[in-house]
Amino acid sequence: MPESSHRPQTPRTPQTPPTPQAAPAQAPSWLRPGVVVHDPSVTVDRLIVDFAAELSARGFGVGGYARKGAVVIGEAPLSIDLSTGKTFVETPQSAEIHLARAIRDGADLFAIGRFPGCTDAARASKLPVGAGAGRGLPLLTTIAGGAIHHWHQFVRHEGSMIAPNRRALWEWWGAERLYDDLALGVDEVEARRIVCGPRWLMVEGPHGAGLAYLPRHPRDLLPRLPELSKLSLRALAQLSQSWNPLEAALGVAALNAFYNRADLEGASGNGVRGFRGAPGPVVVVGAFPGVDSILQNCAIIETDPRPGEYPVAAMESLLPGCGGAIVNSSALINRGLTRILRLARHRPVALIGPSTPLTPRLHDYGLAVLGGFVARDIDGLAQAVRAGAAPKDFSKFGRYIHLSDKASALSKR
Repeated sequence: MPESSHRPQTPRTPQTPPTPQAAPAQAPSWLRPGVVVHDPSVTVDRLIVDFAAELSARGFGVGGYARKGAVVIGEAPLSIDLSTGKTFVETPQSAEIHLARAIRDGADLFAIGRFPGCTDAARASKLPVGAGAGRGLPLLTTIAGGAIHHWHQFVRHEGSMIAPNRRALWEWWGAERLYDDLALGVDEVEARRIVCGPRWLMVEGPHGAGLAYLPRHPRDLLPRLPELSKLSLRALAQLSQSWNPLEAALGVAALNAFYNRADLEGASGNGVRGFRGAPGPVVVVGAFPGVDSILQNCAIIETDPRPGEYPVAAMESLLPGCGGAIVNSSALINRGLTRILRLARHRPVALIGPSTPLTPRLHDYGLAVLGGFVARDIDGLAQAVRAGAAPKDFSKFGRYIHLSDKASALSKR
C-alpha cells in the first residue's frame, strides 16, 4: 500500500474532495443570542463594529449594522453596514432586511447595535430564539443595564450576557469556531506531498511541512492518498473539521503545513516552563516525557491513567479553578480541545506538541501558549515519518518553538 503521495506535476484545477469535508451550507434553524450589557451613558457600537471587522478579516461572513457614533441625517441615524463597511441611513425596516440578507448569504454572525432592532428582526425571521436542532445563527446586540429586563423577556431562559470588552466577545463567539477560523486562514495553494507513517502524518506545502498524530492505524486512509493528493492545501485543511479521526488528522497536518512555515520565528522550546509560577495547580491533559520533572505536583489526565494520574472524567473537577492547563496537541484532532477550553476559562492554557498550528489566530480562543514544530529538512522528516519516528526524533529535522499571547495573564506575571 502507498505510504506517500505526491501532487501530479502537471498543473490542474483544485478538485472537490472525494468525500464530503463538511455539511453543505444550510439556512440556520434558530438564533443564538448574545447581548453586550453596557452603562446607559456609554455607547458600545464601535465595539460591535470592530469585532465584526475582525471576524470579516479572518474570512467569516458577517451581517447586520451598528450606529456610526451620534451622526443623524435629518431624524434618521446613520449606521455602518457590517458586511460592506458602507454607511447608510437607517429605516424602520432596516433590521429585518439585514437579517433576511444575512440568512440568505449564509452569514456566520448577525450583529445589530440596538436591541429594539434585534427584536424586530428576530420576530420577522420567525426563527426560534436560543433553541433548536442543527445550526444556529449567532445574534449579537447591545442593551443598557437598566433595560436588561427587556432582554430576559425576549430570550426567556436562553441567551448570553456579555461584558463590554473584546475578550468577552470572543468567549461568547466560542471555542468551537476555532476549526473554521484555522481553515479560513489557509491560502488556496498546492499540497505538494502527503506522507503517512504508522504513527504520524506529514503534509508538505509550498512554504513548509506540517505534522499530525494518527489516532488509529491509517489502513483506511492509505488507499485514498492518490486522490487526496490532488486537493489544494486549503481543501485538505478543511478536513480538520471532519468527524472521521483520520481525515481530521490529515486536515490538522495541512493546517500546520501552512502555518508552521520554515521561516517562522518564535522562542525556542515548547513554553511549558512558563507555567512554573502558576498561581495554583497545573493540569496536564495528555502527558509528555519529562513534564512531571518540569512541573512538579502537576495533575496529569490520561485516557489510560497510570497510578497517580487521573482519568478524562476528572477534567470537570480539575480544570475549573486550576492555575493553568497544558494540553497535548492530539486534543485538536480528537475534538477534546474545545471542551478543555470551556472548562479552563480565564486560565492560561497551552497547546503543546508537533500537531499544534503556530498561529496567533488561536490566542483569541483562550490559548495563551502554542508550542509546535517547524520543519527544516522536509525530506528527512518524511523518511522519519515513514519509519515510525517519535516526536523526540523530529528535532533532527527542525525545531520546536512556541508563541505566547502577550495579553495573557501568563505573560504578565
